[in-house]
Amino acid sequence: MNMKCHLYKHICLLLSILATSQITFGQVQLSGPTAVGLSLQQVWEKANQNNKNIQMQQLHVQSSQEDIKDAKAERLPEIDVAGEYARVSNLPIYQDGLFHTPSQYPVLHTYYRVGGDTYLNIYNGHKTNLKIAEQQTVMQIRTEQKNLTVSEIKLRASAYFLDLQRSLIFKQLLQSNITDQEKQLDQIRQLQKNGVVLKSDVLRAELQLSRQKLSLTTIENDIAITNQKLNILIGLPDTTLISPVNAMNLDSLPQQPDEAYLTEANSHAYQNKISEQETNLRHLQLLDVRANVSPKLGLFANYAYSYPQIQFFPYSAALYGLGMAGIRASFPISAFYYNRHKVKASELEYKMQEIEHQDTQDAVRQRVNEAYLRYKEALNRVSVARTNIQQATENSRIVNNTYFNQLSLVTDLLEANTQLLQTRFDMAAAQIAAQMQYYQLQNAIGNF
Repeated sequence: MNMKCHLYKHICLLLSILATSQITFGQVQLSGPTAVGLSLQQVWEKANQNNKNIQMQQLHVQSSQEDIKDAKAERLPEIDVAGEYARVSNLPIYQDGLFHTPSQYPVLHTYYRVGGDTYLNIYNGHKTNLKIAEQQTVMQIRTEQKNLTVSEIKLRASAYFLDLQRSLIFKQLLQSNITDQEKQLDQIRQLQKNGVVLKSDVLRAELQLSRQKLSLTTIENDIAITNQKLNILIGLPDTTLISPVNAMNLDSLPQQPDEAYLTEANSHAYQNKISEQETNLRHLQLLDVRANVSPKLGLFANYAYSYPQIQFFPYSAALYGLGMAGIRASFPISAFYYNRHKVKASELEYKMQEIEHQDTQDAVRQRVNEAYLRYKEALNRVSVARTNIQQATENSRIVNNTYFNQLSLVTDLLEANTQLLQTRFDMAAAQIAAQMQYYQLQNAIGNF
């Protein structure tokens, strides 16, 4: 009896372990992709927080901040501490020439010196101030480069987001159309059974339905590819399924005349700001090169303990201390001929940068004008697409009635269905393209 009780307990324990294992295994199998609904604004925020390119640009800005602090630290006095220990050799003196026996003079063979000195710059042609200004300009350039990177990443994120939204709309339209085509195919098959239409009508309808199902597979793959690109860009796991929400209405997008966009671009475009600061940096570098021909003035002080005292006569075999303090001045006379070509080269680089800045302004102006015209063109496409949908819908209704009343061919029916689906695709694509052109325009003027 006891044996049976023990066996029963072991069996219950084993079943409990197996049940727990199945539950755990089932939980692992059920875990899959995570669906997340995100608006475009939320996508921008995640990109700003997680994108690696933006993080690298932010580190560049932080590095420039440290460079500014390092340049300002050069205003502090230079302080050095040094020590020296040596063993001094004998002192033979060749009174009768090198090839005769010298006389030996006693020397102290141990020598050491410990001391420190400091120097405080008072004037060096404003080179320290120029270096600080250069580093501050570099930081402004890197800040604008970071802002430009943020804008470019937001534009890419918008492109992926809108592309994903467009593909999902295409998928819904195609799925709805496939459902309608399947019902229509059943009607055609019924007509074929009744001997009203030919078998070729059924085959053509089946062929069109097969092509649409294949297109649906392509769209689903496009969704998966774009979804992964967006996940990588904004720092989400690859398995996250993003569902676009709160799509922006075209009517809510503000519109301005072309001149207003150009005026805004002159003062806000990131490329203009970067080019302007690079021109300022070249000018500061030119001033720095010219400052090479400048006097230097500073305060100095030093103090040291030495042994033995051999600097002043009479000498002494004892430890002594000696210090000095005063003003040190120097003027680099050789810089007049060494620095001449450096100044000329720096002037040429500055002029080249000014021309490059003008070229950048031209490029920005052209880009803004192109983006504006493309945006207006995209809005016009949306208007035309609305009209095309109305016409294609009415045409599909007419052809559908005439075909099933034996007044038109199956090719007319299939073509009308295709045109209606295509106009719906065109409408969705035109709306997405108009939004994308608007964001490209905002990126061009530096307001994105």
